Amino acid sequence: MTDDVPSPDEITADTPFTPADDMYHQPPDDDPYWVETNWWSFNIPERHIGGWLHARFDVNRGVVTWRVFVWDPSGADLGRLAYYRTGVDQPMPEHPDLRDITFPGGGFSVKMVEPLMRYEIGYTDPDNGFAVAFEHRAVHLPRRFTPGEPPAMYSPHLDQLGHQVGELVLRGEAITIDSYSIRDRTWGPRGGHHMRSRKPAYQRGEHRVLHPGGPRWREIERERGRGRIQYIFGHSGPNTGFLGFVRPQDGDAAGWSPLNHGWLLRDGRFERLDKTASRMRNFRDPRTGWSAHMEVDLTDLTGRTMTAEGFSVAHMCEGGRGSNALMRWEFDGEIGWGEDQDGWTRSHWTKLMNALRATRSQEA
Repeated sequence: MTDDVPSPDEITADTPFTPADDMYHQPPDDDPYWVETNWWSFNIPERHIGGWLHARFDVNRGVVTWRVFVWDPSGADLGRLAYYRTGVDQPMPEHPDLRDITFPGGGFSVKMVEPLMRYEIGYTDPDNGFAVAFEHRAVHLPRRFTPGEPPAMYSPHLDQLGHQVGELVLRGEAITIDSYSIRDRTWGPRGGHHMRSRKPAYQRGEHRVLHPGGPRWREIERERGRGRIQYIFGHSGPNTGFLGFVRPQDGDAAGWSPLNHGWLLRDGRFERLDKTASRMRNFRDPRTGWSAHMEVDLTDLTGRTMTAEGFSVAHMCEGGRGSNALMRWEFDGEIGWGEDQDGWTRSHWTKLMNALRATRSQEA
């Protein structure tokens, strides 16, 4: 671990990440909710395959929970996924080095090749005819968003577009990986009292939503006090695409929700999104509740614009409610690939599904 990083009070949206951020960080105290994550994604468009490798290190508890999964149109729940395996609360060795690590209990490996830019990721499960190995070749230095705003309320958060080159072995079949997708990292407190809102709950007023009206399911989707955020991205290569964090709670009755962080990539140039002029409108499948079709209007801080339209082609539902969707996007006359990460609490999801399944008018 290292403490050679800026203090939280010194960090701004323009503070660069450093090679020390390839390592685990020294927590400032013994907070049991201090967590470090690392996440790697890839896709195989021709097969409508999406893939994740994710590890959550609960630093002061000394345990890691890792997950490896691949999904395609054959099934979204855990019993039908193309592949799913997790190791829960595996004891971590002392002084783990994230620059060269294999997570305990049969987990995946990470090896830093070039600080902040190139990494080798690998995992094997020969008993199930499964393996994945690729190199993440970053398109740009990791990007930071405004501290103190979701999703970086308490934790530094980085996102980075990369070119993933390697191979997936699924049920013994070797499939080439040649995709553009995202990795991210966070470190800081997560859970417990840190989940409490910093401002009074909006629902203390007359309405639970900022702009009442519209279809009932859309009102439920944008209820405040639920901690919801949607994470969407899509890229056609190293020069064109977008990434954004959607705030459904601040959406309007017509279904348009603002994006409070993200980037627009055009002609190989990244610029931060203008959060006052970037928005997303989602359409859900009434049977599953999952995102089916999406419209996105993007404007960056220099005034460049992009309109993107996406369709979900495969879903992964790990928790029985929202999904991780593999998305096919069209923008600027190009086809891109990415994801919609749509997280919900169970009670909120149940309320949404009841509205989508309703066959007659219901009282609020």
